[in-house]
Amino acid sequence: MCGISGEFVWGDRRADVDAVSRMLPALAQRGPDADGLWASGRVALGHRRLSILDLSQRAHQPMFDPETGLALVFNGAIYNFRPLRAELERRGHRFFSTGDTEVILRGYAEWGEGVVARLHGMFAFALFDSRSQKILLARDRMGIKPLYLARSETGIRFASNTQALLASGGIDTSLDPESLHLLFSLHAVVPAPRTVMQGIRKLQPAHFLVIEADGHEHLECYWRLSARRPDQPLDDGEWRERIEAGLRRAVRRRLEVADVPVGVLLSGGLDSSLLVALAVEEGAQDLRTFTVGFEDQPEEKGSEFEYSDPVAERYATDHQATLIPNAEVLRRLPEAVAAMSEPMFGQDAVAFYLLSEQVSQHVKVVQSGQGADEVFGGYFWYPRMADDRAGDWADRFRRHYFDRDDPEMRELLANPPATDIAGEWLRGELAALETDRAGSFIDAVLALDVTTLIVDDPVKRVDNMTMAFGLEARVPFLDHELVETAAAMPPHLKLGNGGKKVLKQIARGRLPDAVLDRPKGYFPVPALKYVRGEFLDFMRDILGSRAARERGLYRPEYVQRLLAEPDGHFTRIQGSKLWHLALLEFWLQTHVDPA
Repeated sequence: MCGISGEFVWGDRRADVDAVSRMLPALAQRGPDADGLWASGRVALGHRRLSILDLSQRAHQPMFDPETGLALVFNGAIYNFRPLRAELERRGHRFFSTGDTEVILRGYAEWGEGVVARLHGMFAFALFDSRSQKILLARDRMGIKPLYLARSETGIRFASNTQALLASGGIDTSLDPESLHLLFSLHAVVPAPRTVMQGIRKLQPAHFLVIEADGHEHLECYWRLSARRPDQPLDDGEWRERIEAGLRRAVRRRLEVADVPVGVLLSGGLDSSLLVALAVEEGAQDLRTFTVGFEDQPEEKGSEFEYSDPVAERYATDHQATLIPNAEVLRRLPEAVAAMSEPMFGQDAVAFYLLSEQVSQHVKVVQSGQGADEVFGGYFWYPRMADDRAGDWADRFRRHYFDRDDPEMRELLANPPATDIAGEWLRGELAALETDRAGSFIDAVLALDVTTLIVDDPVKRVDNMTMAFGLEARVPFLDHELVETAAAMPPHLKLGNGGKKVLKQIARGRLPDAVLDRPKGYFPVPALKYVRGEFLDFMRDILGSRAARERGLYRPEYVQRLLAEPDGHFTRIQGSKLWHLALLEFWLQTHVDPA
């Protein structure tokens, strides 16, 4: 896991090496172990390394091979790199390192752009072919690893986070009104290729982009998720066997592909607890597990230690539980926001930030349970959508998911877009799924969530917060082969038994009954949901600041309505609307205003 950056220009120009150098400090936390820069004519590549595989200098990046003229910067983990390497060796390729980076380099020499679809893992990379003078930018199927882009008339810059692009200079930071509409409808999700800034875009998951020496671009989608039943029907028991086998395989892959110890983020819920059980069954020795909790509020508990502790005890893990007081949450909140490449409304962002700090002192790699709820139907709004029969698919979805409908958006934003951008986007996405790849409405909902919405909510949140401390998070539930199996599975095996029915069946007997039979839990940070005291003062100060007034993003009457009753305005999925407004403004003050 690392941080990558670079610039590619066309025509007779040379890449701005100084601009790429300016990006590297903004990537230092993602890769604290080494840095490197390589430049040749129209391209400059920068890299910050977090050493996970082949800890020697042979695996440092940028990686350049004089024999083929290929140069590469890569962020991620390729779980099938060993069989790919063996195949390449049979074809005559010789390797000078033992990790996964060089497999991409040699794979491109053998298969060209076809190497991307052969990779199984999480990745974002840039590969320059000096012979053809073109560059290949690629991102993994599930969008686990980010890749941000900033185009100009003469070239393109790219990096693992927006902070690096902003540090390079000359980026258009004006706000995109249509992206803001999406942001406030989809609880901070701005689907690729957009971001809230006009001058920064992101490569879509499951896509690669080829740019030629003359600036011509070719964007290709190399994978699409199908959510239709197989031609040969399976009974419930056969589906359970397939899911269990796929999950075990996903956990095993993420244990084996590392030359350093691998831990587990143990929240106390079904998903992470099941990962602990399977990791031990797959041979993990002296497994380390980590849990963080927060102070209770009258409405909600702030920790789940009562569930995580028995799991750690049952599997004899080396367990660390940390309780974070509210004063520490507020004090460290600016650091968590500084680590956000895009605005994030999820209250658990600061939780993951503080947890990652603790974990990074002990291990470099952890497995995490993100994605299980989206893949296996664990959230409360899915059954509500399924039971709602009024209107078309988009109507059924938005009534139970959107944070704000378009009329409220016009009360919130001082300059809203002319049309219902989020509604139009949703209708188009669901229509494409209905026509092409989904067997039912719920199949389409889950497919949209797991391939698009999750990418820019929990997946991005976990990447940003863990990488802020040079910690690599691996997400077995988003193994693309497991996702493909689950997408084809009938909805009753997902929504049944209060959600994630098939996972509960797999976990029964492996986990304490209390973990399986409890109501669905979330990573709680109650002080950011039930806003009062110092947290209310903080949000009031942010929204009333001179910077906020001059920006003029929100309608004052809407802000005052929320401030007058901070505990009275929640979204359909129980997020604080006041926190949304304060977070975006604070993020802009942190990242955009100083530039």
